Amino acid sequence: RDIIALNISDKASFADYMIICSGNSNRHVKSIAQSVAMECRAQGAEPRGMEGNDIGEWALVDLADIIVHVMTDEQRDKYNLEQLWAE
Repeated sequence: RDIIALNISDKASFADYMIICSGNSNRHVKSIAQSVAMECRAQGAEPRGMEGNDIGEWALVDLADIIVHVMTDEQRDKYNLEQLWAE
């Protein structure tokens, strides 16, 4: 939920887009991140890596040109990536 996509191509060399979304709980965050990775694999795009999936407060899926952040509301409020990358 609360999904946003940011074009960061003019701000970062590691990716062109950042997608940020929220999960309702640590388990939900893990499930969303795993589903993103599985769907990408099904479409022939192997993720470069995943981080944070063991704890579940904040999971990252690296899809080369797209970075997907799945966060609990608490982590999303704390780090405020939307504002950080929008500047």
